[in-house]
Amino acid sequence: MSRTALVTGGSRGIGLAIARELATAGDDVAVTYRSGEPPEGLFGVHCDITDTAAVDAAFKQVEDTYGPVEVLVANAGVTKDQLLALMSEEDFSSVLDTNLTGAFRVAKRAVRGMMRKRGGRIILISSVVGLLGSGGQANYAASKAGLVGFGRSLARELGSRNITVNVVAPGFIETDMTAELPEERQTEIKKNVPLARYGSVEEIAKTVRFLSSEDAAYITGAVIPVDGGLGMGH
Repeated sequence: MSRTALVTGGSRGIGLAIARELATAGDDVAVTYRSGEPPEGLFGVHCDITDTAAVDAAFKQVEDTYGPVEVLVANAGVTKDQLLALMSEEDFSSVLDTNLTGAFRVAKRAVRGMMRKRGGRIILISSVVGLLGSGGQANYAASKAGLVGFGRSLARELGSRNITVNVVAPGFIETDMTAELPEERQTEIKKNVPLARYGSVEEIAKTVRFLSSEDAAYITGAVIPVDGGLGMGH
């Protein structure tokens, strides 16, 4: 039977690949988007995850269309990179509000239905940067590291209800953003990756598909790196 899946920030990049992978697996997939148009072939709901009322309204739209959310992928995120000495308090707090508190908002809303149903999957998209750290990304790294503690706390809290909570930590992935980096910077990055290449969005998506499946029913509180070995040991 198909499940209802919601992917936040699912209109492009990693989020879109995850949404399409879950749809291929047979799930009824909805995605949130903040600007532009929803992706073709997927049910899109406009949502700013920094707004609790907007999150609630988006969930209601999905529930009215497909039923309660059974698989939640908290993927939406932003970056506002800057050296600490130059970083504004607003740029620090706004990144945490989207990346970490946004995940809290959607997880809290999704858990209502999951607890009633006594089952569900929550997958948080973190980053290797949250494990390794990165100069000029103190706000982003803090938000992504926070997802690990958040996810593991939820795994302990919700396990008795048959709800699993796991974290995926992508490394450098081929996206529009990485494609814009100068060639010298791309070469430098790949030198630090044991597999000597970027990952693909599809490789992240397939990991999420596995964690959302029955095959992963006994996996919870895990941090799964998909980073070519970049963050090993963390």
